[in-house]
Amino acid sequence: MKRRAFTLIELLVVIAIIALLMAILMPALQRVKNQAKGTICVQNLRTMTMAWIMYKDDNDDELVKGTTGSSDGSWVSSPQDNATIEQKKEALRNGALFPYVGNTVDVYRCPADLRQKDPRVYAFRSYSIAGGMNGVNPAGGWQIYPIIKYSEIKRPASKYVFLEEADPREYNRGSWVMRPKSKEWVDPFAIWHSRTKSTLGWADGSAEMHRWLSKSLIEWNKLACEEPDKFSFYKPRHEDDLEDFTFMLNGYAYRALQ
Repeated sequence: MKRRAFTLIELLVVIAIIALLMAILMPALQRVKNQAKGTICVQNLRTMTMAWIMYKDDNDDELVKGTTGSSDGSWVSSPQDNATIEQKKEALRNGALFPYVGNTVDVYRCPADLRQKDPRVYAFRSYSIAGGMNGVNPAGGWQIYPIIKYSEIKRPASKYVFLEEADPREYNRGSWVMRPKSKEWVDPFAIWHSRTKSTLGWADGSAEMHRWLSKSLIEWNKLACEEPDKFSFYKPRHEDDLEDFTFMLNGYAYRALQ
């Protein structure tokens, strides 16, 4: 028996159905992919916060230095200017926290962080320590006296230690800071999850995803990653980001205002 071939119209109908199915499935697959990256990011910060806690257990309750330094006991070392990605990884290995994270640099990076592919920023490490957690010099103009001992932290479950930062200067320099007294944002946080969310690691060892509400705040932070040449540090708090600012201020641990 002679077999009937598909007509052109039938082939076009099949192609149209396949295209429709792809259009339906692709957003769903992208959401699944983004959720997987978010899960890895949260797990990374759980690992980092537990490493941070183990460090203070081995050091008479003293917090690891939360800034970036060379040989001063900082949690990570500073890479040289124009360093390669491998040199930036080596700076992580030289940091005081590295022995506590399982001796792998992968936990320092969110899989949604694409800055290592961008020659304008070319960064590897995704996370920073909040400045109030032994991360600033009191004389540095940050308006706070930082916490030095873990026992000084009131309600550890409500105070964040780590957060995703999108510093546009080749790597996340220093610690992540804000100005409580003058009500100013200073450093950008990274919004790599669903374009509205970031990951936070808390002083009790937990980690979670947080959603930002202010559109203007989200746009300001997006500039750090997407248009770093246009980004400027320091942003006064406005009424439209009052809820976000209050949330971050309430979680920003420090001993006292200057």
